[in-house]
Amino acid sequence: GEALALRSLAEGRVSDALDAPDDDEEAVGDKLEAVLQHRYEEQARDVVEIYDTTLRDGTQGESISLSVNDKLRIAAQLAAFGVHYIEGGWPGSNPKDEEFFSRARDELGEATFDKIVAFGSTRRKHTACEDDNQVVKLAAAGTRAVCLVGKSWDLHIDKILCVSREENLAMVSETVAYFKAREREVFLDLEHFFDGMKANSDCTLDVCQAAVDAGVDGLVLCDTNGGTLPWQ
Repeated sequence: GEALALRSLAEGRVSDALDAPDDDEEAVGDKLEAVLQHRYEEQARDVVEIYDTTLRDGTQGESISLSVNDKLRIAAQLAAFGVHYIEGGWPGSNPKDEEFFSRARDELGEATFDKIVAFGSTRRKHTACEDDNQVVKLAAAGTRAVCLVGKSWDLHIDKILCVSREENLAMVSETVAYFKAREREVFLDLEHFFDGMKANSDCTLDVCQAAVDAGVDGLVLCDTNGGTLPWQ
């Protein structure tokens, strides 16, 4: 607001809006607002948002075990650092993570809880979202944002999930739509994205498109095996 306006004025970015001597006050205000909005949009494109997975993926290492109190303290510190998204865990997978989400809002406060992301999966095959217990628990966590892991590698769709390509697309799109209907910000964690692109890019991109069509807010392109080099 004021800080942006003052900075823009200091940089001489609004001079064009004020150079017509016969402009009335309202017209000058409209021009100034347009210039500041353009500047805001320019800045917004330059923002890098940090998505931290310490409390879920970071606890999967050998000999690492965090208590609920540990996770709450770490979440508070991450928020203090300015992290934008803090993945808190998988509320449908274990009692510890369920307790974390049940305590987080009251013990962390609204400002920090607003940054907490609940992690889960797309719905089970041939099951409605409303009948999938882990999807229901993910919604019950009450976070503003959720992250859904979904299959994007044809090998996993065919051999792990053992479903048709069409059913996998439905699993993705219906779960994204379920949470968008509940006004959640939704990320899709595309497991083995780069392996999928190497093996069958059409299949992988179909998964991305299904999520986009359902209203997903962000696609997370995962190098799950950790073997993809930057130039690949």
